Amino acid sequence: MKDVTQLTDGWCLRHGEDVLEARVPGCVHTDLLAAQAIPDPYLGRNEADVAWVGRRAWTYVRHLDHDSAHERTDLVFEGLDTAASLTLAGRPLGTTRNMHRTYRFDVTGRTGELQVRFASAYDEAAAVRAVTGERPNVYPEPSQYIRKMACNFGWDWGPTLVTAGIWRPVRLEHWSTARLAEVRPLVTVADGTGRVEVRLRVERTARGSGRTLRARAEVAGVRTEAELSGDEAVLRLNVPAPSLWWPRGYGDQPLYDLDITLDDDTGPLDTWRRRIGFRTIGIDRSADEHGTAFTLIVNGVRVFARGVNWIPDDAFPARVTPQRYRTRLSQAAEANVDLVRVWGGGIYEDHAFYDACDELGLMVWQDFLFACSAYPEEKPLRGEVEAEARDNVVRLMPHPSLVLWNGNNENLWGFRDWDWEAPLDGDSWGEGYYLGLLPRIVAELDPTRPYTAGSPWSGSWDHHPNDPAHGTHHSWEVWNRQDYAEYRASVPRFVAEFGWQAPPALATLRRALPGEDLAPDSPGMLHHQKAEDGNGKLNRGVARHLPLPEDDFDRWHYLTQLVQARAVAEGIEHWRSHWPVCAGTIVWQLNDCWPVASWSAIDGDGRPKPLHHELRRVYADRLLTLRPEAGGLVLAVINQAATPWRTSVVLRRMGADGTTTGEAVVEVAAEPRSVARFAVPTALTPDERSAKEFLVADAWESHRSPGDEGPGDLRALHFPVPDKEFGYPRPVYDVIVEPVPGQGDRVDVVVSARTLVRDLLLQPDRLDPAAACDSGRQTLLPGERTRIRVSGCGPVTADAVKAALFCVDVV
Repeated sequence: MKDVTQLTDGWCLRHGEDVLEARVPGCVHTDLLAAQAIPDPYLGRNEADVAWVGRRAWTYVRHLDHDSAHERTDLVFEGLDTAASLTLAGRPLGTTRNMHRTYRFDVTGRTGELQVRFASAYDEAAAVRAVTGERPNVYPEPSQYIRKMACNFGWDWGPTLVTAGIWRPVRLEHWSTARLAEVRPLVTVADGTGRVEVRLRVERTARGSGRTLRARAEVAGVRTEAELSGDEAVLRLNVPAPSLWWPRGYGDQPLYDLDITLDDDTGPLDTWRRRIGFRTIGIDRSADEHGTAFTLIVNGVRVFARGVNWIPDDAFPARVTPQRYRTRLSQAAEANVDLVRVWGGGIYEDHAFYDACDELGLMVWQDFLFACSAYPEEKPLRGEVEAEARDNVVRLMPHPSLVLWNGNNENLWGFRDWDWEAPLDGDSWGEGYYLGLLPRIVAELDPTRPYTAGSPWSGSWDHHPNDPAHGTHHSWEVWNRQDYAEYRASVPRFVAEFGWQAPPALATLRRALPGEDLAPDSPGMLHHQKAEDGNGKLNRGVARHLPLPEDDFDRWHYLTQLVQARAVAEGIEHWRSHWPVCAGTIVWQLNDCWPVASWSAIDGDGRPKPLHHELRRVYADRLLTLRPEAGGLVLAVINQAATPWRTSVVLRRMGADGTTTGEAVVEVAAEPRSVARFAVPTALTPDERSAKEFLVADAWESHRSPGDEGPGDLRALHFPVPDKEFGYPRPVYDVIVEPVPGQGDRVDVVVSARTLVRDLLLQPDRLDPAAACDSGRQTLLPGERTRIRVSGCGPVTADAVKAALFCVDVV
């Protein structure tokens, strides 16, 4: 039976005469940090002070000694970042030039000093560029010339920290006769039967050549076996009536152990185990009267995808533990997300990421790793791209959460719109990968899943790549140039990227910028704002609706976080109300890789922004929204649940002073997975330029009813004019703090409104850096009361809570 020895300990890092203890998996930066040889690049402006690290060569060293009775010993690296030459006892072992591949070296009978010498990624990229010639890039860094995590070279939300190192586990595998070299389970469901077709390939030793082997497979109590006279075999298992894997909100996520055993007449030689799930996945890309659809279909059910984009959770990915994956993805699930897109400028994530998605019911849209650049298709990159794609398709395909392979991020769009064609002058730029190589690999290795050439992509060159009427669309004109109300101007078939920026939590800023007098344009704040004209766009976004504060950082911080939540909600509510024409939204972005002003819902220290709470509301199965349309105001009743929704909606036309000037109860019904639309009666619709009236729609899911102390379980609001033009009264509210019995670290904050209180928001980290609360922004009418549960803060006073509470105040 194969033996495995993990090589975690005993490594050191050399640079010149300096020798440091090295941690594997890890990277040069984390080793230097552990040795206190560099400052933390996440703090202040230290990022610039450590730039030299990425421009130097580094060597990892370990003594390799092994004694095994097996015929063969392999040294296996699951990840080397990136351009490395390896020697053992002074003799060459091999070279690498791809961060995203697994490497295997035969070290049978060889011992001695193992050296892994990493060249600077900049030097490697320069060498490749000298062969291929120049290619356009959105950023002034050479990420397209090296198969490495592109955002290591900086992005509009990320630092420039160019890493090197043994970033994934390394091990010795001792084996005899044969081993399982590749296992590809093709899992489908047909006529109620789960079908598993296991395609496997073995590698043999010289002694094992020609020997008859047996491969056995078992899943859900069903077994089969086959003899191998060659190096490949196919095993087929039929599982009667398996429980189906569903996205969260649609059903359960049953997982089955699939076990593969390779043996001969001496006994077991190798084993392989993964968890699989039975489900079908497809995409409706048919033409219709609206253009070209892009609708996910899971187990025959058409799904409106409630998604978020995922970036690497740390600029140093080896620091992301399975528990950290679980925490971050649980935060996505708590926000009613059901799809996570792994963006193409990062990495193919660890199995722990996909395991968590399998269990949480989070569908995974997986980009191949190409982003915002023209990529050469010549050698040496072409061979690396093919090997990388084959490696990762096989590695990830057992996971039922994986529902889509995507060729690239924005490169097809970039070719058409970003002035690439003239400088390319006929040179390759990646099209051959996205429309040729990658779809062939997916069709060959993983035909059970759909492939799309890019995001955005209209399906063919017959339409503009980012045409909202065809396929997937990225909506960035709004953030870059327009008011968020402009989301209402179109109904894309599938919005794969859109978003709005905001700063991180105050506690995150204080940790990241120690001792700084915080201001929107203070030195550290500007360094942790990587977007082009980021603060200008933040300020214009606020100023279109609310007075932009001067010399009041706390209020600026609140307003920018508020506008982020409002902007994303505006887009999602509009697009969800147009289901099934629009079939999904993927917010940019869920997470951050360091403390930064960005589009994230969870900041770099893991703290939820108000956007996270807003996603939980707008991605809920049931949602009310008031939509101003050409024919008048519309109440959209969105029901993504599996059961019909019949409820009473109370519509109230109200004055700014809290008086009710009109009221009606509308009985509404929405069938499962549908949207019902109702015209708001003219008598209840405020004048489109009214600065004194607004409309409230409330529905009660629980036993509460109109007249109770708080707002409806579901509430929608329509204000005809921007806040700065509306006649708000000065907000007045009372605050009391109630301890939660038996839970000393939790309190209830009870806020009672005496006036209209718009977008009340508690920032819990102002009470304690560890504190969190259970709700985001809320609007209270006069006489209403809300209860906010705060955890992790311990006893606090009402005055402290008041200092952490904000609301719209334009008087």
